Parts: sequence; C-alpha cells; structure tokens
Amino acid sequence: MGHAIALVHAIGGCQVTLTDLSTAQLEWAGTRIDSLIHEIETLGLIKASDTKAILRRIEYQADIGRALEHADLLVEAIVEDAEVKKAFYQQVAPLMPKTCVLASNTSFLDVFPLLPSILKERSLIVHWYTPPYLIDLVDVVPAPDTPFRIAREMKQFLERMGKKPVILKKFVPGYIANNVQMAIESEVFRLLDAGVASVADIDDAVRYGLAQRLSVMGQFKKIDYTGLQVVHDIHVAGLYTPPSQPTATQRLKELLSEGASGVLSGHGFYNYSDADSATYLTRRDRKLVKIKQAMRDDDDQI
Repeated sequence: MGHAIALVHAIGGCQVTLTDLSTAQLEWAGTRIDSLIHEIETLGLIKASDTKAILRRIEYQADIGRALEHADLLVEAIVEDAEVKKAFYQQVAPLMPKTCVLASNTSFLDVFPLLPSILKERSLIVHWYTPPYLIDLVDVVPAPDTPFRIAREMKQFLERMGKKPVILKKFVPGYIANNVQMAIESEVFRLLDAGVASVADIDDAVRYGLAQRLSVMGQFKKIDYTGLQVVHDIHVAGLYTPPSQPTATQRLKELLSEGASGVLSGHGFYNYSDADSATYLTRRDRKLVKIKQAMRDDDDQI
C-alpha cells in the first residue's frame, strides 16, 4: 500500500519522499509506481500531460532522517506488527519536525498505546482502502490526546485530494466499512451453508437489491427513503436472526483445502480460468471507475 498511497498524494499535488528499509525495496516501489501511473492514466483518472509532473513530485530516500527533514506529514504503512510499529515510532519521533503529524495506515491495530509521549498529541490513524487511487474512503481516527482540530484538518486535506474521509470518534478494530463487511460476509456464508441459494444468486441479490441503492444513499439515508416506521416494525418483529457462528462457513474451508485462493489462483467461489489475474483486476478497476464517476456526478443530489 505504501507506494500506492505515495502516488495518490503526488497526484494530489504533494511533494512526497518515499522511504524504506532497503534500497532494493525502494527500487521496486519506483518501478511499480512507473507502471501504476500509466494504469491510472489508462483508466482516465489523470491526464497523460500530467504524468511527468506527478512523478517529479516523488523522491526516493533510503536515509529516513533525511526523508523526514522537512516533512509536514509522515504516513506510516509498515508491517502490521505491534512491536515493529512501536520500534518505528521510537525511531522516528526525534527525527520528525516538531509540527510534523504522524498518520498510521494500520488495518486493525490500536497503535495509540504504542506511541512515545512526544507524538501523542499529533498522531492519527489514516486508514486507506485498496486500491487507494480508486477507493475514495479513508478512515481518520485521532489519538486520544490529539486535538480534534488536527483530525478536521486531515479530513479537509484528504477532501482536497478528492477522497471521502470519515472521522471516527474512537478507535474500533475494522473501522466502519470492514465491520459492516464482516456482518455481510457472515450472513452470505450462513445462507450458502444453509442451501438457501447459489453463490451467483446470493451475489446478485446483494448487487442489484442492496449495493445499487447503498452506493447512492448509504444505509441511514436508505432507511429515510424506506420509511422509519417500516424499518422500526421489521426490527421489532425480530425477522432477522444473526448467525450463531458469525465467521464460519464450510464451503470457504473446502475451497482453501482445494488450493483455491481467489482471482490470483484462478479459482475461488467463481472460476477465473479464461484470463490471467491482471486482466480480471483491470476489468474490476474499469467498473470501479465508472461507479466512482457516477457517484461523484450524483453526489448529494438525493
């Protein structure tokens, strides 16, 4: 994620310095960014005439002290290991300018107890979703001692880059979207295991009955359009029973035992044998761009 987040910031007009433990990893990141920017250009998200200027805004520096010398924002996207992150924060704290803000891209760790005291009032979680150049959602969670003003400024900064940040009042593992996603996955697994419908029919019910409206309205606005009394009565009637084992599904275990891992292996709940994984990812990205553009065109119109 680090190289992709760096590129998103550069596209947004920032001067970016990318740093890593090894020169080899930095070289890989540079090669990947060169390739990625052309993919983004092909998707119509940037102009070909802007490519060179964007790439010029990205520097590569193996010396972390020099990388941080004039930084306003440090985006941390290292391995999800609490001890590694704690050591990293201890390392960079004395190297960061006094006004530099730390933003961790942690997926599930509560990093705030790992912070040295010098960073407790200028740190946030700023969690991106993959691919960050297509998915606009960014979670912003201020550390308990960080003034809310900094979270608000981060939100405004991200909005200027065309993102859709949401501020969480406190840290919860999984944030909002991933927790809702886990609830959906638990339910579709239950329906599949109970033999209610096929994988394709369950997906179509989600896509055409649920996601189509959610992409336009979100859940609470959808409730407003449905009618609060109707929704209240459905819940009072107890028509829904959550799965007793929210994360269990026999079919998922069977697929894994067969060596199926999803698109990258050519087989998951669906078969992906008619093309390589890169082709499938490109197809997905083209569809996401269309949805992204449609949502922006229609934003706040209902």
